[in-house]
Parts: sequence; structure tokens; C-alpha cells
Amino acid sequence: MTTSTVNFQELCSKIHEKGKDIVAKYAADVDARSRFPEESLKALKELKLLSAYLPQEMGGMGLKIGEIAKICEILAYYCGSTAMVYAMHKIQVACLYHHASDSAYIKNYLRKLADEQRLIASATTEVGIGGDLRSSLCAVEQDGEQNFKLTKKAPVISYGEAADDLMVTARKNPDAAKSDQVHVLLHKGQYKLEPMGTWDALGFRGTCSSGYTVTGEGSKEQVLPVSFADILSQTMHPYAHITWSSLWYGIAADAVNMARKFVKQEAKRNLEMPPISAIRLGELETILQGMRNNIQAAVTEYESMLQTADADAFTNFGFGIRINNLKLSSSQLIVDIVGKAMMICGISSYRNDSKFSLCRHIRDAYGAALMVNNDRILLHNSTLLLMHKQDH
Repeated sequence: MTTSTVNFQELCSKIHEKGKDIVAKYAADVDARSRFPEESLKALKELKLLSAYLPQEMGGMGLKIGEIAKICEILAYYCGSTAMVYAMHKIQVACLYHHASDSAYIKNYLRKLADEQRLIASATTEVGIGGDLRSSLCAVEQDGEQNFKLTKKAPVISYGEAADDLMVTARKNPDAAKSDQVHVLLHKGQYKLEPMGTWDALGFRGTCSSGYTVTGEGSKEQVLPVSFADILSQTMHPYAHITWSSLWYGIAADAVNMARKFVKQEAKRNLEMPPISAIRLGELETILQGMRNNIQAAVTEYESMLQTADADAFTNFGFGIRINNLKLSSSQLIVDIVGKAMMICGISSYRNDSKFSLCRHIRDAYGAALMVNNDRILLHNSTLLLMHKQDH
């Protein structure tokens, strides 16, 4: 990847400004109405953040995964749904960029994405398969010599109706095995979304993760030139768990900051004796630091692997286990941290109309373990552990 010449600290300051002035302003309404955070996405597009991971020669900023993760964290301070939409989009951008190979079509599309700040959604889950990303029932069907068509019943497509483009997993052809998959890029106008339900969830309500039947068609150039198995192990899997963990950290950090403000308020009432909640705050800061350290370790390892461009390194069971463990630990820690912050703030955190309200934080927190269900990941890890030769 190319080296970025962007002043990242200045960029973060601009994101914080947008976060305070726009993202936070609409967060409660987005949550209450379970609607797409259109104002926030407009603000992100104004900063050209939808193409930030692409190299500068493609119109991007050339940011690294660690910097993208930091952006997800910052956005989550203000609105978890906005941060999740951004993270999901960046996962798809990374898949296209890392695996375009020599495809002129995909590379030209990425330049168009940078120019127009196009938003990409993803359809990986499927009715009859569930959340098993390594299996597909739908297939790419040949339609003439150069074109294809496909139909997929996806129980979850986050912000599908707001997206400009859609990435779909499917079997390579109707005769292929469930695990013989490809990743397909479809553009708005090439596909139709028939709703299968609505999205009225506990948390992350602004992601609008309804189910749809997708019917689409396109040219063979829109099928990524590598197998989805490689895309998943080398990009989608690590990129998702790092960016998700980072935004969960952002939600947790904002909850801790809320608890800190509450303790300061309490301390002013008796300057001679710190409130007992100050002890809990110190404990909470330690847990939060551990969560950050876990994310940073994963970022460092993944960036190193990308720099060496050693595809075989991604087949290492140890790396897969560590990335899975990052998701497992982060999704559990966010619930623990927000819960402890609520104990510090007391009933004020339980009220929607309080300046110390943590209602949205705790509802978003409980969604973390359900996105790619933790039990599924633990089962996968148990299989990997049996095959992995432990390093000493």
C-alpha cells in the first residue's frame, strides 16, 4: 500500500467536529425512528471518508487499517449506528481493493467510488445457511456469453436501500459446492431488493439491517477474480473484527467518559471525601485500557502481514484464532464496561431523558456478540485449535 501524506491528526479533528455538530445531533432521532443516518453519511462524504482506505492514485487518502479503525472509534463516540455503517462499507472497499488483481473494471470502479463517494452494502448471510459465510445456496448463473444473473434470499442487508452498490457472495456456478464461492459487485439499477421484513431491533437501529430477496444481473467483469475463501481469510475476516472492535471500543470509551463526568459532579459535593464511585471508575479505566491494547495488537499484526504481502501467512491457524478472539473479547468487554459505567451513574444512566443516559450505549453493546454469533466463532475456534500446532 502507498504511504499517506494526509495529516491524520487534522483529519481526526475534522471528524470530531462533524461528530459534535452533525452525527451526535441526529443520533437520538436515528435511534428512535430506526432510520438510516443520512445526515451523518453526508458529512462523511464531505470529508471524502468513504474512499479513505484507497491509495491516493485512486483518489483516496492511503490510510492504513489502524487509521480506519480510529475513525470508526471516533464516530462511535457520537453514534454507534453511523460508525457501524462506515465500518461495514470500509470492509467492502478493502475487499475490492485487496483482491482486484489485474481487473481493470474493479480498479475503475474504485476510482469512481472515490470521485462520487459511493456507499457499498453487503449480502453475505442467506436463508437456509444463516450466518455461515463460507456457504452459499445462491449461484452465479450464466446469462449469455459475458453476463450473469443471480437471486439470493438474504435475511440481513444493512442499509441496503441507502447503498449505491452491493457486494454479494454466491456459488461460482449452479453446479459448484456450497463452499466454492465468489464475491460479486452489483450496482444500483442492476439489482432489485424485495423486502422480507422490517428492522425494529434493540440496538444499532440506524443500520437498517432488514432482510431482502436480491435479484441482480451484470457482466462477468463484476465477479472478483479470486475465490471468496481468500477474500474472507485475507481481508473480510480480519478487517471486520478490527473495525468492529474499534467502534465497540468507541462506544465503551464514551460510556466511561460519561461515568467520569458523573464522578466529577459527585466529587464537587464533598471536596474532602472522594465518592465511592471513584474506585469503580479506576477499575473501569483499567478494563478499557485492556480492550484498547487487544485492538492495537491485532492492528499491528495485520498491518505487518499486509506489508509483507505473504498470502500464506493468512492461512496460519494461529492468526485466525487471534482475530476471532479479538471479536469475542471485544464484544464481551463492551457489555461489561457499559454496564459498570451504568452502575457508577446510577438511575441517571437508565433514563432516556438524562444527560448521563447510557440507554443507547447498552442496547448497542448487546448487539456486538450477536453479529457473527459468538457461539459460531467459538465452535470455529475449537476446530482450529485442534488443527493448530501451538507455538512455544
